Amino acid sequence: MTTEIDDLDHDRRRRNTWWWMGGLIIALLVSIPITVGLGPVGIAPGTVAQIVSHHLFGVPQEVTWTSAEDAIVWLLRVPRVLLGVAVGAGLAIAGVALQALTRNMLAEPYLLGVTSGASTLAAASILFGFGAGIGSSSLAASAAIGALLAGVGVFLLARVRGQMTSTRLVLAGVSVGYVLHAITSFLIFASDNPDAGRAVLFWILGSLTLASGGSALITAVVVLATLLTLLIVARSLDALAIGDNTAQTLGISPNKLRAGAMLVVALCVGSLVAASGGIGFVGLIIPHVARMCVGTAHRRLLPVAAMFGAIFLIWADVLARTVLAPQELPLGIVTALVGAPLLFVLIRRLDPTR
Repeated sequence: MTTEIDDLDHDRRRRNTWWWMGGLIIALLVSIPITVGLGPVGIAPGTVAQIVSHHLFGVPQEVTWTSAEDAIVWLLRVPRVLLGVAVGAGLAIAGVALQALTRNMLAEPYLLGVTSGASTLAAASILFGFGAGIGSSSLAASAAIGALLAGVGVFLLARVRGQMTSTRLVLAGVSVGYVLHAITSFLIFASDNPDAGRAVLFWILGSLTLASGGSALITAVVVLATLLTLLIVARSLDALAIGDNTAQTLGISPNKLRAGAMLVVALCVGSLVAASGGIGFVGLIIPHVARMCVGTAHRRLLPVAAMFGAIFLIWADVLARTVLAPQELPLGIVTALVGAPLLFVLIRRLDPTR
């Protein structure tokens, strides 16, 4: 009698995924009321829960908190934290997808110019009224268009004689990113409104200050749609992450998969930048943390990375609004200061042969 051997350790990875997802869901549910209560004005988690329950379900009927606490929790911090959950999850899954498409451990929305494209047109919208005819959604539309144009530009530059390799994709992304960053800097310099220039600079570095119920809902829908789309092609991403030859052997077209995934990621990142500005390091560091926990299979990796990203960003936002209270730090500064040491740790733990 022979015993079947699981050489790839799939069973343990699968069990680990369920444990990690369960633990991360609990951690997120616990983190949300705590982070809502933290800030320049501290509010107890129990009071936060009562305020939210009162607005959603009418329970408790008796109001034992002040009107100021009600406004801070329901109008300011709940939308802010929920937007942070959506943005953190979206940046993490975008990073996972881009690292698979390029087979590059350093790939993230910033590296491939997608974030820079969204930031450039969004800055043009704020400083010079670009897309003002669209109405109140001009900023979001400009960011989405910028991300999409940057993604298309990177794709066209990387495609030579009908072929597109991961190396060319990364090099094209870096080139486009530098050009767009220079254009954004020029727009800030050319603006005759110093206050608007400072606002754009703060917004480019990332912030959840402009969060609202509507922006949180729209962003969450976009991120969920992106996650479901990437889960559908998860096995194809697994093959592509190994190599183009492996993908072609399995009947997958690397060029078509890269083009479709880049389009999905660009639209997702555009909506994220429109809602929160450019936030770095989340899409770079979180995928590696998730891989250490559940392995490289994208069907497991994507949801776990999304949960890690959501938790990481809402706690980073707590630091952003409390470290120098009442002044608020740009969120991108906090994620870089926290993410860089984590990256150093990961570098030390890397296989020296890689």
